[in-house]
Amino acid sequence: MQEFNKNELKKLYVSPSDSHKGQNGKLFLISGSKLFHSSSLWALKVASRIVDMVFYSSVPENNRIVSEAKKEFRDGIIVPRNKIENYIREADCILIGPGLPREDGIEEGDDDTLELTEKLLKKYPEKKWVIDGGSLQVIKPEIIPSQAIVTPHSREFETLFGLKVSGENIENMSKEYGIIILTKGPTDFVCSPQECVSIQGGNAGMTKGGTGDVLAGLIAALYCKNDDPFLVASAGSYINKKAGESLFEKVGYYFNSSDLVGEIPRTMRKLFI
Repeated sequence: MQEFNKNELKKLYVSPSDSHKGQNGKLFLISGSKLFHSSSLWALKVASRIVDMVFYSSVPENNRIVSEAKKEFRDGIIVPRNKIENYIREADCILIGPGLPREDGIEEGDDDTLELTEKLLKKYPEKKWVIDGGSLQVIKPEIIPSQAIVTPHSREFETLFGLKVSGENIENMSKEYGIIILTKGPTDFVCSPQECVSIQGGNAGMTKGGTGDVLAGLIAALYCKNDDPFLVASAGSYINKKAGESLFEKVGYYFNSSDLVGEIPRTMRKLFI
């Protein structure tokens, strides 16, 4: 499997200097639960630095947290769960799953992750989807829309497909279901039905909780204005790892997911501008 070529980053959309509000992407983030507050917030914070608008929908507790912190974001709208479909058509991309509860972790007031995810994937298969976290742990692969990006770690890959992670299995599952698979680890692997790449890099500091949520938010933000999901997933992995390497140069392994959120824009500036 060949390594990702960083020259591919030149193909990514960069906001033009004369762009206007709303031109640079609208992301819908559906995530979070009573137990998992930070997962959705990490994804939200990184995405809000890249796209013009984030529609954010979580349980009421998380919606209140975001409402209080809204001054951090360039723009955004908090959407109650019962209003999701009023906004979903307007979004360029939808990220679902970070912090959504697994079946054994649902508390009163939480969503049923399986019911919510299946309903939306089946009703809006034409949308650009990034599927992560809790959603990956409960759905069946046959309901995933074509050209969706899924971002499992090794255990989630095994749960989703019933197979151990290997280059061959990632490639075969991508072809079978017509999706883009990014498996996360010390080396990330990205496969589309047509091609595969590996992404080296990162460090042990990136084993901290939440780095996968940051990656999912980054990829979904990039997918808003780029139509090649294989490029988006590969580039997101590369940027994320480079941001982790940049932090390591400053503080060693002693950084967390919030630090990674802050480092990604600086890394993107070095890579793109």
